[in-house]
Amino acid sequence: MSVFRDNLLLGKTAVVTGGTSGICLTVAQRLAAQGAQLVLVGRKQEKLDAAIASIVDAGGKATGFAADVRDYAAIENVMKQTAEQFKAIDILVCGAAGNFPAPAIGMSANAFKAVVDIDLLGTFHTCRAAYEFLAKPGASVVNIGAPQSINPMALQSHVCAAKAGVDMITKTLAIEWGPSGIRVNTVTPGPTEDTEGMRRLSPSPEASERLMNTIPLRRFGKKEEIADLVLFLCTPAAAYITGAIYVCDGGQTLMGSRPFMDAILGN
Repeated sequence: MSVFRDNLLLGKTAVVTGGTSGICLTVAQRLAAQGAQLVLVGRKQEKLDAAIASIVDAGGKATGFAADVRDYAAIENVMKQTAEQFKAIDILVCGAAGNFPAPAIGMSANAFKAVVDIDLLGTFHTCRAAYEFLAKPGASVVNIGAPQSINPMALQSHVCAAKAGVDMITKTLAIEWGPSGIRVNTVTPGPTEDTEGMRRLSPSPEASERLMNTIPLRRFGKKEEIADLVLFLCTPAAAYITGAIYVCDGGQTLMGSRPFMDAILGN
């Protein structure tokens, strides 16, 4: 249950990429529950339709476009159509991402490029294409990061590079777009229950226990907790916050990457 009162975002338009599943779907549902008109962006029409239905069935307002964040022209078209239908874009959440574990020496150049193209280039494409249509002043951009941007991790060179770049895009755009009244921040989720990533990282009760023991709060995060942090950054309560990297991980990154990797590898 959200700790916020109702209708904080009434009359606002929010665009969420990667919003058809996982954390970003919960973010979209939370924003819609607070009165925002949601525009979801995803690659697969079937998943997009299901995500839209989940919001509408709960009493929210949502539409969407099937597009790939790696295709700038496609994302630019999404932003133009959104602005034509709803005028200014008040909230932009860049959440499309890809990942798989692989050692650098065992990863093809195309595999490395695929993650960088989705995570880093996709974030830039989305922000760049949306800029013309963002509310000025008042728009809030939230990029979804990852602990790999803070702690280097074995088998994650592609994600480490891409997400570190996303954090720097956040900080750079906060400087460049601040005079227009646009705020740009990053939310970095840690291990979050009921997500595809967690199902891969902890496929058994034993693996879950090992991973949980690397977190100072000794529990996994909830998708709703990430969504509430994103929501906070999109409200007037965060009106003076920009260029910030918000880590929501129960303190796990404080421990460094070694305990996390040991837990995953069963060392």
